[in-house]
Amino acid sequence: MALSAAPGCRAGERGPRCRRPWKLLALGLLSASSVLAAAPGAGAMSREEKRRLGNQVLEMFDHAYSNYMEHAYPADELMPLTCRGRVRGQEPSRGDVDDALGKFSLTLIDTLDTLVVLNKTKEFEEAVKKVIKDVNLDNDIVVSVFETNIRVLGGLLGGHSVAIMLKEKGEYMQWYNGELLHMAKELGYKLLPAFNTTSGLPYPRVNLKFGVRHPEARTGTETDTCTACAGTLILEFAALSRFTGTSIFEEYARKALDFIWEKRQRSSNLVGVTINIHTGDWVRKDSGVGAGIDSYYEYLLKAYVLLGDDSFLERFNTHYDAIMRYISQPPLLLDVHIHKPMLNARTWMDSLLAFFPGLQVLKGDIRPAIETHEMLYQVIKKHNFLPEAFTTDFRVHWAQHPLRPEFAESTYFLYKATGDPYYLEVGKTLIENLNKYARVPCGFAAMKDVRTGSHEDRMDSFFLAEMFKYLYLLFADKEDMIFDIEDYIFTTEAHLLPLWLSTTNQTISKKNTSTEYTELDDSNFDWTCPNTQILFPNDPMFAQSIREPLKNVVDKSCPRGISRAEESLGSGPKPPLRARDFMASNPEHLEILKKMGVSLIHLKDGRVQLVQHAVQAASSLDAEDGLRFMQEMIELSSQQQKEQQLPPRAVQIVSHPFFGRVVLTAGPAQFGMDLSKHKAGTRGFVATIKPYNGCSEITNPEAVKEKIALMQRGQCMFAEKARNIQKAGAIGGIVIDDNEGSSSDTAPLFQMAGDGKNTDDITIPMLFLFNKEGNIILDAIREYEAVEVLLSDKAKDRATIFKGKMIPNYIIDSNLEMENMDQKSSENDSHKPNSEEAPSESQDAGAVSEEPEGGGESSAVGDPAPLSPASAASASVSMADQDPHASGPAETSALEPACTPGDSQPQEQNTQTEASSKAHWDSKVQPMESILADWNEDIEAFEMMEKDEL
Repeated sequence: MALSAAPGCRAGERGPRCRRPWKLLALGLLSASSVLAAAPGAGAMSREEKRRLGNQVLEMFDHAYSNYMEHAYPADELMPLTCRGRVRGQEPSRGDVDDALGKFSLTLIDTLDTLVVLNKTKEFEEAVKKVIKDVNLDNDIVVSVFETNIRVLGGLLGGHSVAIMLKEKGEYMQWYNGELLHMAKELGYKLLPAFNTTSGLPYPRVNLKFGVRHPEARTGTETDTCTACAGTLILEFAALSRFTGTSIFEEYARKALDFIWEKRQRSSNLVGVTINIHTGDWVRKDSGVGAGIDSYYEYLLKAYVLLGDDSFLERFNTHYDAIMRYISQPPLLLDVHIHKPMLNARTWMDSLLAFFPGLQVLKGDIRPAIETHEMLYQVIKKHNFLPEAFTTDFRVHWAQHPLRPEFAESTYFLYKATGDPYYLEVGKTLIENLNKYARVPCGFAAMKDVRTGSHEDRMDSFFLAEMFKYLYLLFADKEDMIFDIEDYIFTTEAHLLPLWLSTTNQTISKKNTSTEYTELDDSNFDWTCPNTQILFPNDPMFAQSIREPLKNVVDKSCPRGISRAEESLGSGPKPPLRARDFMASNPEHLEILKKMGVSLIHLKDGRVQLVQHAVQAASSLDAEDGLRFMQEMIELSSQQQKEQQLPPRAVQIVSHPFFGRVVLTAGPAQFGMDLSKHKAGTRGFVATIKPYNGCSEITNPEAVKEKIALMQRGQCMFAEKARNIQKAGAIGGIVIDDNEGSSSDTAPLFQMAGDGKNTDDITIPMLFLFNKEGNIILDAIREYEAVEVLLSDKAKDRATIFKGKMIPNYIIDSNLEMENMDQKSSENDSHKPNSEEAPSESQDAGAVSEEPEGGGESSAVGDPAPLSPASAASASVSMADQDPHASGPAETSALEPACTPGDSQPQEQNTQTEASSKAHWDSKVQPMESILADWNEDIEAFEMMEKDEL
């Protein structure tokens, strides 16, 4: 497949005469006739199958959107487990995550142009009227400048863009008179006070009513912001300037970009994650393409596409060259230090970097895009979703997945650039997994833990704004669209801005001449503007040949790679000190640690904590040795804590009307049945015991026999409760926290320990639920009486749960052919989960063995145990709660572990528990009968779609 340049456009040339061919590549909308051969046996997807999948995306969108409008609007977001809106201040704070919420109906605004892309023009017209009528932008509330810009300002501008397009076509929006643009301009002025800094970098937060530094603003004291936060403004601000003719917005956004460019590290041409908005000093000096930096690079390239300013392209190319030199280690993308770019800054990757293959497609650099995308896909096939962070040997680092769309975005761009039907199959997998694991009665719930399949009460606005847009476009043909998508560019939130803005109200700005651009190898720019070079050789199997070596990279290998220092020195030096040999009392060992940049901190409890500062190492080689040492120490500590730290468990509600769609995170017990060794789990109806605390003989054994007992925490030891219900004939037990409002969202994973005696007599499984999760089950009992649950190590496929039973059509796994949806799920055994699951990863946990009167506990939290008889040190890495756009520790703690012969799945590290929100079904919740009525409508719609297709 070849891309031809415009007449007179040479290889690597930039400028206006390259604009039209560039646009074709930038949007990834190449002719569908340029189809590469698929992998052997795959074949091209039929038009009927593509249409079926496109219709399925539409049905899924309707399920999410209609539930938001009915149960949440005008709130900012839907809480899909408790079926209500998330209103800031009325729910437990989630920290920086809540800065996106401004009481301005966020999800509706973010979804406006998605409605038009999905051909829902009537719904779009109604939505615009609601926004104009109901949305208030003058709330006394502090919001993120970055999130408000990309979601709300971008949403209003995207809505305005498609509104004027529809009005011009003459059928819809004839009444529209730029109302969304007027709102966008009002919001733009509300964001401008954030730019009142000497540097031009904006404050990270602004009060919509009072601005910044006002006595009532409650903001303006911040000193730091992330690079992406300050560098992801130019598209929306420039579009606002050019739509309105008011140049101030574009000028402010350009000034922020200019300042970041000037502050790049000159020798590496990289930027850090966090910068001081007043001095320009780098606060966090690690650099990558994921959280905290990601969309800064994206906007440099897209600003050139939309605005035609060569300086943006030159800056992007300079950064891209540095990324490919230092950060790209195909198929991995690893953070490095900006001053020492040959030194890796961390040993894990975050999910936000999944956008980067798509950006490489826009750049025209296809090979590394295919490689990284395939690596990410293999991680998804292992865990069903892309974990929020994962290690270099593809283990879970942060287990949550908030339904992010970046991987779908890259899949779409790769398909449009290559025409390879392989990417249609990837999109099909994404659809199946969303329906199988994330779909709940009131929408789609984010994954709290990809290992257990548990949910959190969260459906972010970007899920509607981006995920369904990219998935629908992946399967849509040109004739399925009511407008030409090639006339628009996507913002980082997938909002549509028309390319004709490049010649409208153009801001006249002088090219930045304060610094010279680094002289780079011209070959780096060969594909920056499409030219006569072909993206693929004549061999149609080229894309497959790139992917093939990565097929088993996740499950069957433990890639560590040779460090750059080792590579330059042949076999390279070996670490001078192994963690298993370390003794904190050995002066020689301490001297070696000092040389490697590792320092010791003596804690009050007598333990010693190790902290690694790579910049304090004697040399880069010593720093790498220190990183390896720290990783070995963490692995050693983790192995010694295996018996003390158990992974989370899952409580899955399988009875009507839930049918396995609601999964609750549960804490394990250090006694009783080990659910990880009983893959089928324990299934039964629940029953409340008497007395409810379970601390004496059960007085209602007839109600408990052959059931799973529910009991309250407190007043005696957990093992005593277990023995009492086991004696009464229970097949399992669930202890519910008596602390009102407690939740796994805001508290560490809770483990129930024994009583110091032999607990071999306890043979039933015991799990612990925090108060909010437990109330979901208790409320279900009050509503339905008979409630059946499954206790297991992780959520099960519904086809497995309901094997041999008739179940409603709509809950059968979406990967079964829709024409077979009226059959029993027992006919679909081939869709059982992979039996070779990776071992679950331990979480930081507290183990409590006894509960004195009054409900108090004496506890031993999950601090590392002594590493060995000869060592009193414990390796620990402290990680603060992270902003989704500024993730990762400031100081590196470990490098990836080397593989042990025959060990393809090393023991996993500890991670933090996640925070979000999952409230119980309280009096504010819509009655269950009403929820079921809504669900029945979904069932009927699904069945109608099935009949239409048949």
